[in-house]
Amino acid sequence: MRAWVVDRPGPVEREPLRLMERPVPVPGTGELLVHVRACGVCRTDLHVAEGDLPVHRPGVTPGHEVAGVVAALGADTDGWTVGDRVGVAWLRRTDGTCAYCVRGSENLCPGSEYTGWDADGGYAEYTTVPAAFAYRLPADVDDVEVAPLLCAGIIGYRALLRTSLPRGGRLGLYGFGGSAHLCAQVALAQGARVHVLTRDEASRGLALALGCASAGGAYDLPPEPLDGAILFAPAGELVPVALRALDRGGVLAVAGIHLSDVPVLHYESDLFYEKEVRSVTSNTRENGREFLDLAARYGVRATTHAYPLSQAQQALGDLKAGRFDGAAVLVNDL
Repeated sequence: MRAWVVDRPGPVEREPLRLMERPVPVPGTGELLVHVRACGVCRTDLHVAEGDLPVHRPGVTPGHEVAGVVAALGADTDGWTVGDRVGVAWLRRTDGTCAYCVRGSENLCPGSEYTGWDADGGYAEYTTVPAAFAYRLPADVDDVEVAPLLCAGIIGYRALLRTSLPRGGRLGLYGFGGSAHLCAQVALAQGARVHVLTRDEASRGLALALGCASAGGAYDLPPEPLDGAILFAPAGELVPVALRALDRGGVLAVAGIHLSDVPVLHYESDLFYEKEVRSVTSNTRENGREFLDLAARYGVRATTHAYPLSQAQQALGDLKAGRFDGAAVLVNDL
């Protein structure tokens, strides 16, 4: 099978990925072999390729927004049959026994593993997934549209939960890529007023088309104080900008797995009046199931730009350069 691997982590302009022929993986006990039909291109893939995240598996195949079909079953695998549609997401495995898992916070498990970082992911024709961490996909959404929901959508939903946004609240989204444009649709459907702050003009247009109340530049003040905000852009310098836009008691959730350094915060102007900053770490499987149910109920749809699997390196470069709105998706082009 064809599979992209992170050959030498570094700037995407230096083409850190290499396309190889690899054997089709064999599913282990409790695992599914998945024939990949589509795989979303996530900013985390860019961080893995460029070395912003430490190497966990040399020569790893990136990709953790996989829509496919079950091609084979490993031993002791219940509840799935060959031919079932299946989704593979970022969280691949947890130990299930630590204090965090026991209390329902499996996203904080110290033994957690991740698709496309600890194990080979979806920039390939086949991948594997533990059946307990696979998702059933809605029948009425095609592979390209559903793929970004499996990380961008789920993480955006967890970030929205982390803001503790009151009903009918005012939400600010800093950055408006694959995750933010899905999060916005959920927030709007739940009655929020959404203000988008982003450097990209095309993304501002998409925000307004989706029904957001305003769309301005990344460093602009929104037209009203915010009850909650989510920082999707991996730019630490936006943390004080977003905090100053919050109303009293507002919460800023930082959604990315990687963030550049945060400047010095000034207590009186940035944090006083019980403002909060919260990080977002992965997600629980319950978050994933909840989001997929809400996406179906609210008609959440990804704005997508399809690339053949052979153009994975180009898709990552376009993501870094901001050449598209919404989300890029690799399509198996055989």
